[in-house]
Amino acid sequence: MSNIETIVIVGAGQAGASAILELRGNKYEGNIILIGDEVHLPYERPPLSKDVILKPEETKVEILSEEKLATLGVTHICGNGVVKINPEEKTVELQKGDVIAYDKLLLATGGAARRLPNFDALGQRIYTLRNLEDSQALVPVLQAGQRIVLIGGGVIGLELASSARFKDCQVTVIEMGPMVMGRSSPQILSEFLLAQQRLAGVDVRLNSTINHYHLDGETVVITLATGEQLRADAVIYGIGIVPNAQLAVDAGLAVDSAIQVNEHCQTSHPDIYAAGDVATQLRADGQYRRVETWENANLQAGIFARHVMSVEHPKANPAWFWTDQLDINYQFVGDMAAAEWIVRGEIRPELRAASSFVLFGVTDGVIVGGITVNAAKDMRHLKKMIGKQVIFDAEKHLDVLQDLRKIA
Repeated sequence: MSNIETIVIVGAGQAGASAILELRGNKYEGNIILIGDEVHLPYERPPLSKDVILKPEETKVEILSEEKLATLGVTHICGNGVVKINPEEKTVELQKGDVIAYDKLLLATGGAARRLPNFDALGQRIYTLRNLEDSQALVPVLQAGQRIVLIGGGVIGLELASSARFKDCQVTVIEMGPMVMGRSSPQILSEFLLAQQRLAGVDVRLNSTINHYHLDGETVVITLATGEQLRADAVIYGIGIVPNAQLAVDAGLAVDSAIQVNEHCQTSHPDIYAAGDVATQLRADGQYRRVETWENANLQAGIFARHVMSVEHPKANPAWFWTDQLDINYQFVGDMAAAEWIVRGEIRPELRAASSFVLFGVTDGVIVGGITVNAAKDMRHLKKMIGKQVIFDAEKHLDVLQDLRKIA
């Protein structure tokens, strides 16, 4: 490793911070330079839709403090992002004109909120949520009695709906599809999620499209395809992200919707890697897929660090993510497109935050996915079952008197 004197990490988010910890944890002793275009220390994003809004004074989101970065021997450049990569010279150019050389480069630039320009043109009553400033801007907006319209019934939309209801806002969610969280959850759970939102007073409109919108004084007026008009004090939209891959495009790297990387997180240039939301990774089935989760950012950062250090990768765990909504914790692992979903316990939406159950995702008789609802202690056992390709046994796995730990 003596020829790897300097590693540059572009992007001071979850993947970038995790890469630093993995490199030092694997005894890398060279220079690490972390470059971010934001002015903040590395911070995590999951709290942005929840605690940063609900408890702004007591919520800390930073992953690495100044003291920790100093202890790790990291040079942190903030508010001065990379504008160009020179792969052959192995340098990056910064906004303020600095040129920095690297031996290995990690792109962990994440993504930006997918925009609705015509909505944005309405002005300051239109919001998105992607970074810390976005979250902080919503704190004075989400106040009791305010009429909030959320466009998009995915994870962010439902988490924001939950936060807005906790702040006693009047909340409407507009979703074009037939399900909430339709991209990331099976129908049986989507129905439960929908029931929870409606029981909490959220007006969820499925299969809804917007025909027109305009400002009427201080109010945003949205006209649906049905002709119905919704009046809002603020509109927040969350319709996905666009990977921040332009640096890679300009550098001539292979890019589809994001930066293509192999199983080692290497791009088409062997000294340049990518990890997190900006990377679309080659999977075992020969397809490239991008995964937008906290866990995946950490996983790919670890793959990068170990490959640079010539350390063997551990066996990958099944994909896992979570969401907290209306005081209910949901955790997901494995294949959400399993052929059938079977309930362990009882689904009782009326119990609200007291609800607790497990879902087994089964394909060809094998447990390939799992979901816990207020049953986080069972998630580790579901991960183990999926990893071991356990055959589903209804008599055993659905018996709530049996400890999953003992049958995993």
